[in-house]
Amino acid sequence: MSMKELMLERLKKIENLEQRQLLKDMISGVFTNLIDYQQQMNDRLEQRLLDELKPDEQQFAIYGTVIAKEQYDPIHEYLFPIIPTDPERKVISMEEIKLAFLHQQPAIVCTIFLQCDSLQIQQLLSENRQFHGKLHTTAGDIDIQVYLRKQQIYSKAIEELYNTFQVNGIPWKTINHPYIHKFLDVHLTFQPLPQDEIEIIDMTIDLEEYEPYKKMNMLPLWNIERHKVKNAGFPVPAIDKVNFEHMLSIRKLGAEHSYLVVGDEATIRYVKRSENAITVVCPQDKAGIWQLIKVANVQQDKIGTLAYELFSNRPLDCFMQRLSASHPVAIHTAGELVRLIHSFNLVERLAFIDFEIIENEAVSSYSYALNPFLTEIISKPHHKKTMVLQFKAFKQDFIANDLLSFVVSEVQRHFYEYNCIGVWQ
Repeated sequence: MSMKELMLERLKKIENLEQRQLLKDMISGVFTNLIDYQQQMNDRLEQRLLDELKPDEQQFAIYGTVIAKEQYDPIHEYLFPIIPTDPERKVISMEEIKLAFLHQQPAIVCTIFLQCDSLQIQQLLSENRQFHGKLHTTAGDIDIQVYLRKQQIYSKAIEELYNTFQVNGIPWKTINHPYIHKFLDVHLTFQPLPQDEIEIIDMTIDLEEYEPYKKMNMLPLWNIERHKVKNAGFPVPAIDKVNFEHMLSIRKLGAEHSYLVVGDEATIRYVKRSENAITVVCPQDKAGIWQLIKVANVQQDKIGTLAYELFSNRPLDCFMQRLSASHPVAIHTAGELVRLIHSFNLVERLAFIDFEIIENEAVSSYSYALNPFLTEIISKPHHKKTMVLQFKAFKQDFIANDLLSFVVSEVQRHFYEYNCIGVWQ
């Protein structure tokens, strides 16, 4: 309760109305203005403290959602396909299927989005079931058998993005994209096919009890766009007299966004950002074309209407969050654990209840690892104790376990000496 509210509350308790009116006039004339002035000064002081801590962590926040292909806007300012060729992907051709069979490779006929819980998807994949379908061709329908496998191309895109973050010296944060792990590839089982030159017009598959969850032609989006940029001028020797500085102008791409340079540690020594340019320091002494990844600075009020909620790994903008980001010191305490969990704007979705450390993984987990490439690097999960994080879900929908997995994976990134798992209360 603020000071002003406290005074008004106390005024209501004065039974003598004459005295109440007299005191109210005095407060309205003097103390109210004083309190407002004090509040303004407090707000200015708070803003100055926040300004002292640069919100660099906010600049590389990754946003993600999913959309039907027919609703995709190719000139959207902030949201782009994870795989740029996804919008043009068409039905697989008969020649591609035959070529895959010839080389004993999986023939992926399409990709589907299952709008159901992650545990249901895990159960489906573990059963190795086959489903019936039909290829609609110019020579008539062909009965087919298909099976499902988890889509890997989006997970690989995230891993590639992680490597680019490392090359550019930007701290990595777990990506909160609860939809991409619900994309499954539909594989065609090996079977004799007509030798005539026929074309596939369309295809249908029947997923039986999973049929209500099946969504065709869905497109995962994020706020990352790839560009190719030429050097602005000739490379100049760096201060170490060994490497060269390549300046890349980002004025046309938008100086308000953040950028990463694609490359590896052998070709890129370091990257620095100025107001309208990116400078790449590397051994290469000739000008060339560089690949840039633009991380769009999303303006929520300009996104427009989306059928599926937009999520991000952007932490709350507060003093403690900026302070911890500016001075990253590993403090493995219960208080730091609670601060980390509460740093994400998911209070309407889930609430942290408690945690405990146990000797083994006897508890069934509702979460899964979102950074498998990272946990394998840090340490192997064997012979580690298990940290069980207990949450309460306010909205138990089809992405609840995915959001839980995001929070648990982010905790895992900091508390790597434990195997972190998430459970519901």
